Amino acid sequence: MTAFTATDLFGFATELSEVERTKLHALEVLLDERVRPHLADWWERAECPVHLRAELARLRLEDDPDLLREDGMLNPHYVGFRHFMMARCDLSVATLYGGQVGMFRTVVREGGSAEQRARLDPLIVSFDLTGCFALTEPDHGSDVARGLETSATRSGDTWRLTGHKRWIGNAALSDVIVVVAKDTADGTAKAFLVPREAPGVTISDVGSKLSLRMVRNADIRLSDVKIDESQRLQGIDSFADIAAILASLRPVVAWNAAGMQAGAYEAALSYARERHQFGRPIAGYQLIQEKLARMLGNATASLAMAARLTELRSRHQGGDEHSALTKAWVSDRLRETVALARDVCGGEGIRIANDVARYFADAEAVYTYEGTREINSLIVGRAATGISAFTC
Repeated sequence: MTAFTATDLFGFATELSEVERTKLHALEVLLDERVRPHLADWWERAECPVHLRAELARLRLEDDPDLLREDGMLNPHYVGFRHFMMARCDLSVATLYGGQVGMFRTVVREGGSAEQRARLDPLIVSFDLTGCFALTEPDHGSDVARGLETSATRSGDTWRLTGHKRWIGNAALSDVIVVVAKDTADGTAKAFLVPREAPGVTISDVGSKLSLRMVRNADIRLSDVKIDESQRLQGIDSFADIAAILASLRPVVAWNAAGMQAGAYEAALSYARERHQFGRPIAGYQLIQEKLARMLGNATASLAMAARLTELRSRHQGGDEHSALTKAWVSDRLRETVALARDVCGGEGIRIANDVARYFADAEAVYTYEGTREINSLIVGRAATGISAFTC
């Protein structure tokens, strides 16, 4: 494969099987032929290429029998490199696909009953049933565990949901929305499969974004939405249950950050080889090579952290501090790498037609979501010192 040779200097991809590498190569071909030529146009017009879902689903990246282990699961490193390759192309495309087979699928598989998993999982993998996860609220992001305001009130086998969610990716493109709400009876968190078209559900796009322009982030208002008990994810009865599910997804952001750095590095390197100043390619100047070396170092180290965190999680090892340190560190490196890429490309680095502009803008979203740098730093600090610096 060619996708990893430039930025996988320590050969993590060599641990993948031939079947896994072949599958990822098919993904690479699709991204190169069907996605890359259109990215600048989609990004400038903030158009979501929803048609790619069907094309990606046909690759059977998730449910090809040849990929599945004896336990019916995928190799976690294969999953990681799948995220890496999509983010290397574009983070919005990675979110369009990953929000479905990563976030939505994982919440249903780990939070649903046996019957719910058996019934819904094949539909999710095939994209016959699309969904998203709605946790964040307008006034509650970092403190949503304690500040959750969306409420769920039960009467017999019917729940009534009222509240407001914000920044929910893919919501307008989803058949169902997994809504996290506080049970008014006991104050615990519950999760519900809410049809997008249910009476009382209002969805509007969050506009005027500089990052993830192709992602349909949404405001969701729920006004006395009636949901049957059968539509509640039966394995979620507290915020601790939700936190455990989210913890299993923590490596994804590291793979995404590593992939974006690989893409930014490759774009800057290509530009530096083609751009001539003072009679020679700028790639031959010392200051440019120093920037490229730093970018490659950042991307390589981020990939190493993503791979190691994935290994720990697959063994049910490592704590919140491992995920927090990884997220904070790779996000810092991502910011530095995309800034260096823009620097290498000079004035052309701010043009949409140049790939580095997309990576530069999208890095800001990664820096904030899945836990801010400040919150993650406090989690690491608490583990290091044994003293919590959280004020609430």
